[in-house]
Amino acid sequence: MEKKKMMHIGLSPNDIGRYVFLPGSPERTEKIAAHFENPKEIAYNREYRTWTGTLLGVPVAVTSTGIGGPSTAIAVEELFQCGADTMMRVGSCASTSPKVHAGDIVIPNGAVRMEGVGNHYLPVEFPAVPDFSMVKEIEAAAVRSGYPYNIGVTITKASFYSQTAPETKPVAKELKYRWEAYEKGGATSTSMECAPLFLIGAALGIRTSCVMVSATDYKLYDDQGRKQPLKDLEERAIIVAIEAMKGMIRRDQEA
Repeated sequence: MEKKKMMHIGLSPNDIGRYVFLPGSPERTEKIAAHFENPKEIAYNREYRTWTGTLLGVPVAVTSTGIGGPSTAIAVEELFQCGADTMMRVGSCASTSPKVHAGDIVIPNGAVRMEGVGNHYLPVEFPAVPDFSMVKEIEAAAVRSGYPYNIGVTITKASFYSQTAPETKPVAKELKYRWEAYEKGGATSTSMECAPLFLIGAALGIRTSCVMVSATDYKLYDDQGRKQPLKDLEERAIIVAIEAMKGMIRRDQEA
């Protein structure tokens, strides 16, 4: 009898283990899987591309989520149904603070909920925070890597162009006010998936976290603001993520 497959990611229960990396782009799955032992592509449907393999002899997987909260939510829900309970986003972000420069590793310890998906899981008063044990492993991996890193609050937005070109929107005054408030509050980065990932993880009772590389310097949000092409920077986040997940595997084995 053919195994039931998830509607969107095209996977069935037992196709993957409990540890999963979550990049946004399908192309990045192959780059992450290159660090696996015995990597194998097993599914590709819509924006969801999945490779499996092992780390330290333990089954792991990488599944792309596409851009933004809605597609990320689908991936997390369906991966959970397939047996995953430890998920780490691996991606890029933009700096919103002089503390973060292009090429720095960014480790969110909380996310501003400037998005809507999280409201479908938990009340707005509930904070979007990652699993603390995963944050500790990511920081330890960043230290070992030698890359400069920042731990701080990230802004999860629902629209890319409401950040980069707020003046073109009818609600420009509100957008600018909110961004200035977030930055004055100390937010150091922004991307589009962290808050829903953390909130869905809390709702499902699983571990989630994120490691990113800043693609830009402060207030330089486009390609002109990049000192290096993103493809040259993303390997930094991948290296830290792989080492951090190995740390989680060892932690679980010792427990």
